[in-house]
Amino acid sequence: MRVSAVSYLNTWPLIWGFQHGPERGLFEFRFDLPAQCAAALASGEADIGLVPSAELDRLGLDFFPDVGIACEGPVRSILLVSRVPADSIRRLAVDSGSRTSVALARIILGERYRCFPEVFAHEPVLERMLARADAALVIGDPALRLEPAELGITTLDLGEEWVRWTGLPMVFAVWAGRSEKLGGSNREAFIRSWQWGRDHIEEIVRQAAVERGFPELLAREYLTRHIHYRLGPEHLEGLAKFRALAGTLPTAALKLKPPAPVV
Repeated sequence: MRVSAVSYLNTWPLIWGFQHGPERGLFEFRFDLPAQCAAALASGEADIGLVPSAELDRLGLDFFPDVGIACEGPVRSILLVSRVPADSIRRLAVDSGSRTSVALARIILGERYRCFPEVFAHEPVLERMLARADAALVIGDPALRLEPAELGITTLDLGEEWVRWTGLPMVFAVWAGRSEKLGGSNREAFIRSWQWGRDHIEEIVRQAAVERGFPELLAREYLTRHIHYRLGPEHLEGLAKFRALAGTLPTAALKLKPPAPVV
């Protein structure tokens, strides 16, 4: 069985058992950006993938309802940084690694701030993004390397924005695939791998410091306070609401324009 996982730090607890625990060697893993996980499933290069929530309906995928990547407040790793007030953003540069983050930004800006900016893809370097746009959407590990309180400009944590607006958790990604690939003992294996990661979180924190250069305090708080992995009824309700809202976005809204030229 081939599995496409995401390379960001927030996925490590989910796959720690597959890499270091009793489930080691059970599946063949590859590591991609979130959008590439969806592409790998669509092309048949992977059987199960950690798929952005916005891709589930587009690809007609089923998913394991037990574990995923979620938040119940600030997520810390999906930041919208703006030189202008949120309701005045006209051009938004985004890291296009995840369609869920782009869809969430459009939903939050549209529903909460009545703002509908032009959106285009850009490499995730904040200074360069803000040189070409009013605001920047930075996700994953690059966002973790930013300190929002020190930026001195408007910064929205989109996980926190979603929870405040809906009163529900936000689910960013789930283990997904065609229904015939999700049967048997696979579901329990993915739960056990996360449980192993949960029980060995200090190992993960130390490895994050060595391999990614994250301070241990930041990695520990991120993986134990900001990110929630066990999904319950409220998480699934939040996921259903997000999927319904994302489904109202025109397909063109998620087809990003190429980077603006340097002038």
